[in-house]
Amino acid sequence: MENGNGDAAPIECVQLKTKPTTLVRGFFFNSKTIIFFYIFLCFFFSISQTPNLTNPSGDAALEVSSSVSDHLDSMISSRDPNALFSGGGISFLAGIRTVKFSYGYSSLKGKRSTMEDFFETRISDVNGQMVAFFGVFDGHGGARTAEYLKNNLFKNLVSHDGFISDTKKAIVESFKQTDEEYLIEEIGQAKNAGSTASTALLIGDKLIVANVGDSRVVASRNGSAVPLSNDHKPDRSDERQRIEDAGGFIIWAGTWRVGGILAVSRAFGDKQLKPYVIAEPEIEEEDISTLEFIVIASDGLWNVLSNKDAVAIVRDISDAETASRKLVQEAYARGSCDNITCIVVRFEVS
Repeated sequence: MENGNGDAAPIECVQLKTKPTTLVRGFFFNSKTIIFFYIFLCFFFSISQTPNLTNPSGDAALEVSSSVSDHLDSMISSRDPNALFSGGGISFLAGIRTVKFSYGYSSLKGKRSTMEDFFETRISDVNGQMVAFFGVFDGHGGARTAEYLKNNLFKNLVSHDGFISDTKKAIVESFKQTDEEYLIEEIGQAKNAGSTASTALLIGDKLIVANVGDSRVVASRNGSAVPLSNDHKPDRSDERQRIEDAGGFIIWAGTWRVGGILAVSRAFGDKQLKPYVIAEPEIEEEDISTLEFIVIASDGLWNVLSNKDAVAIVRDISDAETASRKLVQEAYARGSCDNITCIVVRFEVS
């Protein structure tokens, strides 16, 4: 992730402070009341945390959630910005073969002073076709752009007339549309806000990965790490040529930067660096049946874990949410100074 000036240079890492214990007092809080209140919370969260997933017949199904205590952990995490937030689910997609998949996500503010990562997991019926969408958005110059992508990118994608018939074209045009609409909405705001986007789309038994920036998607095939995206860095020879052909330049300022400012060569937003920094995605397509799982993560993870490291950690953990938590915890333990967000998706094809 970049800092407010699009700066990817190292920052000073500080340890998280231990949160003091909070005591709740009151004349009406006796032991029976506390037990009743806990049971009520368990029931409330067990019925309120159920997104739309589907089985092969197309009937609505419930997301497979963890225990009630996990619901309470999620509730606490959402209130404490220093806590690790996680969740997950399981579903099916019907194509030539039936694809069962499970997914887990984890996100941690880590050693940054603010949280600028966002992520999205969606499963929807689009014109009679069940699709699943997973995305990680790593903001810089604030969280506005990443949050905008979470709220609008999937919506624009599935609204495209050619989404089913020509999915890759729909992805390219929807990314461009989302970037343009964001820049219009941001008129009058700071011009250095932007975000990466690494997304994975499941349609039938196909996996389509689209990437903008330096978040990353890595797959496991026969136990080996296979990159499904290529980081957009200014010193990539093709990216440098594209920028210079458009009239821009890159210079060294702690790392290679577009215009001496931004350490990624593609991103949403970043109005001050248009047309050199673009939101055009690079796209890869894979047959899901050849893959065991994928990892989508922000650079807070990839800065300290190699593709091979990530696959080795996930390989022996069958539960996707547990695997995502382990990746985030490992990246933090290895000294990541950034926000850390990742999604793990496991496949079973029959």
